[in-house]
Amino acid sequence: MSIICAPGVSILGVVTPEQATILTLEAQQFVAQLQRCFNKRRLDLLDARVTRQKELDAGKLPSFLASTAAIRDDVTWQGAAPAAGLIDRRVEITGPVDKKMIINALNSGATQFMADLEDSHAPTWANNLDGQFNLREAVSGTISFTAPATGKVYRLRTDGKLATLIVRPRGWHLEEAHFLVDGQRCSGSLFDFGLYMFHCAKPSIAAGFGPYFYCPKMESHLEARLWNDVFCLAQDMLAIPRGTIRATVLIETILASYEMDEILFELRQHSSGLNCGRWDYIFSFIKKLRNHAQYVLPDRADISMTAPFMDAYVRLLIQTCHKRGVHAMGGMAAQIPIKNDPAANTAAMTKVRNDKTREVLAGHDGTWVAHPELVKIALEVFNKHMPQPNQLYIRRCDVVVTAADLLSLKNLGGSITEKGLRGNLDVALQYMEAWLRGVGCVPIHGLMEDAATAEISRSQLWQWVRHSARTAEGRVISPEWVATLLQQELAAKQQALGQERFARSKYELAGKLIATTIQGKEYSDFLTSLCYDHILSIKGGPKL
Repeated sequence: MSIICAPGVSILGVVTPEQATILTLEAQQFVAQLQRCFNKRRLDLLDARVTRQKELDAGKLPSFLASTAAIRDDVTWQGAAPAAGLIDRRVEITGPVDKKMIINALNSGATQFMADLEDSHAPTWANNLDGQFNLREAVSGTISFTAPATGKVYRLRTDGKLATLIVRPRGWHLEEAHFLVDGQRCSGSLFDFGLYMFHCAKPSIAAGFGPYFYCPKMESHLEARLWNDVFCLAQDMLAIPRGTIRATVLIETILASYEMDEILFELRQHSSGLNCGRWDYIFSFIKKLRNHAQYVLPDRADISMTAPFMDAYVRLLIQTCHKRGVHAMGGMAAQIPIKNDPAANTAAMTKVRNDKTREVLAGHDGTWVAHPELVKIALEVFNKHMPQPNQLYIRRCDVVVTAADLLSLKNLGGSITEKGLRGNLDVALQYMEAWLRGVGCVPIHGLMEDAATAEISRSQLWQWVRHSARTAEGRVISPEWVATLLQQELAAKQQALGQERFARSKYELAGKLIATTIQGKEYSDFLTSLCYDHILSIKGGPKL
């Protein structure tokens, strides 16, 4: 039977009876209203990104805005006081929105769980709707999962120690092709936010926390202003007091690092802090400065949080957040336990411990991990050095970061190697193949890779080809060589899988798509945008 659509709404994907409880007429109307009110501004802001990129390409490098100096210089304004469930944020676990992940994350002992509809999530129509259904069950406490292979049943713990739920919708650049409003694709951000807000805002408040969000991929305070206006209208439409929503902004673009005060100012009644989105930040550094040879970076493995431009960004973020009374969250530990290799596992866990120690001693109020096994390590580190709920009182008045510091590669070290080049191809291929199959979070070589790390991999390839970078072994990285290596990687995958499994995989498509964006010429802003139309399931009409 056909699903009833709200006026002006077209639903182009198959909807199961379970998913139909998410796409109710009222929920459709709620999302459609947000789309009608805000999509024009969203598109204008995306156009502004294109204009800014042209300026960067022409040599106008990032700097602090003269027009907003009064906001930065005014020491009197503050963000919102920490909300219930967000006072102590020492360890946050992140992951996609399948049932098993949600249950394991909420049960993990972490203080918060960021349920991800963005970088660790492949936004197929089914994944998006199932994820919303799972989140609603998680908020209500009724979520459960039975493993098909073993019959093991997963349920939420009942001892009151569940992690606080935070949801990350898609970034402003992404769209939902299966949900049209007045003939236009809906903003992915507004679709994800709107459905969760409509179904879960009041139940989450009743459960003792609230509708909490992470906002990704922003490039300016005007994009934060748009989010704030969305929050205000959504709360008004649901008769919820303004300020109930709290949002943590991921500072994961180089341009946003120059506007951290301004971003907090725009969101101040809804702000719960900033987060060092380290992997996307490296990707953004490469992407935005890709046409400037002086900003060519070495192998990904040589770019750590102690790199000059990364260290400056971390110090400025902590200082800015604490000056405004909000949390300064550390970044992701992408390592995962390595089974059957004790030595490698010990080395990986040592890296996690060292990383988290650096963060807590720098003044961060909490950190991210990607695997439940890492929660214990991160807790041990933060409990030792931060016995109190947070470190908002550490003002970091010693910090002075200039515009040039945020771009500095001074004494970075490292090199470009053939191993690093092949590694980038391998990661990009493996991740894109999985994403095209509807899997957004992929363990590769002992790391939990998501879209951000795949973006670094293919962007470095583009940058190295563009500027004819030379490897440590002395070979110039040319388009022809990279194309040859890509074919070698594909052949290796075919040999490892066998012809039948390879044919069923998405490797051939992934290879074709990667080839279009690593030759130093055309550059797709986001892999997810490049690949999105290949995961659509649009049918002849809406069905139930």
